[in-house]
Amino acid sequence: MATHLAAFVTGKGQPLEVQEKQTPKPGPDELLLDVKAIALNPIDWKMRDLGFFITKYPVVVGSDISGVVLEAGSNVSSTFKPGTRVAAFAPTVFVQGAPDYGAFQQRPIIPAQNATPIPDYLSFNEAAILPMAVATTWSGWETIGVSRNTSYSPSDKQGLLVWGAASSVGSVVVQSAKLLGFTVYATASSKHHAYIKSLGASKVFDYKDPGVEDAIIKAAKEDGLTFQYGYDAAGAIPSCHTILKALKGSGPAHLASAPRLSPDGPTTDDVETKFVAASPDDKVRHEQFSFWFNTWLKERLEKREIVPSPKIQVLEGGLHGINKGLEILKAGVSGIKLVLEL
Repeated sequence: MATHLAAFVTGKGQPLEVQEKQTPKPGPDELLLDVKAIALNPIDWKMRDLGFFITKYPVVVGSDISGVVLEAGSNVSSTFKPGTRVAAFAPTVFVQGAPDYGAFQQRPIIPAQNATPIPDYLSFNEAAILPMAVATTWSGWETIGVSRNTSYSPSDKQGLLVWGAASSVGSVVVQSAKLLGFTVYATASSKHHAYIKSLGASKVFDYKDPGVEDAIIKAAKEDGLTFQYGYDAAGAIPSCHTILKALKGSGPAHLASAPRLSPDGPTTDDVETKFVAASPDDKVRHEQFSFWFNTWLKERLEKREIVPSPKIQVLEGGLHGINKGLEILKAGVSGIKLVLEL
């Protein structure tokens, strides 16, 4: 039987161990990939160190990958024929780290609805940083009721607040909100302001400014904007509440919170806060991922309407470099995405 290398978590809080494992066969709706690049996310070190979403060991974790289709299941469309370059969201969280499906290996199994073709103009490294950010962004939109068919024009004066826009999720939120027609107000460190504006933000504010809430409210009122929606990608629910409460129209405003600070976050009569999550129902979630990756991201990349962001820092060591990368990520990074090449 064919084998390949995988980085296993053998127990809660244990470092990853690179070992050989049997290469699986894809099911009817699945792909077997030859991984070329892996991007790291905070959930990766939390699964390794804290055992998040894991029920038994050993496991293979990781979510963000790019690579080449080696084999496609019998029900998979010709979009993903062998040899196709793809970016994909490995479903490790949804399968509790089941070894065949984690990103931290050379040959994972990926549900076809979790993949999107990579256009020729994108590198594997660039493509690998997109899947988790896209899935988290769209989970947020659907969680707080932003329709897939939303299409505002500037004259509608519909603003949207993005807190933490320099993160990988925040930067995709900015881009997708702009594509939906919102006038985007964002926060980030001052060194990232020009970059966030290039992604589609109308105005960017320094979240470290002690008067940032008042500055956002003042600017929005001067621009005549209403803010019914916000996306917190950095864990600043109180500030987001203050701003949305001051700028909302009729009815409550809606805030998506990517960091899970509490089960649903504080909800008041003025602002409803919900933690970002894909549907727990398998059938519904499969449809969501199919739209996000097979349709939305595929079309946006073909039209060059989505830019992989933020900047990439390539780490050495391939699978053997993941432990070090997770420690760097755990210590905190700003405006960069850590990527390993295989």
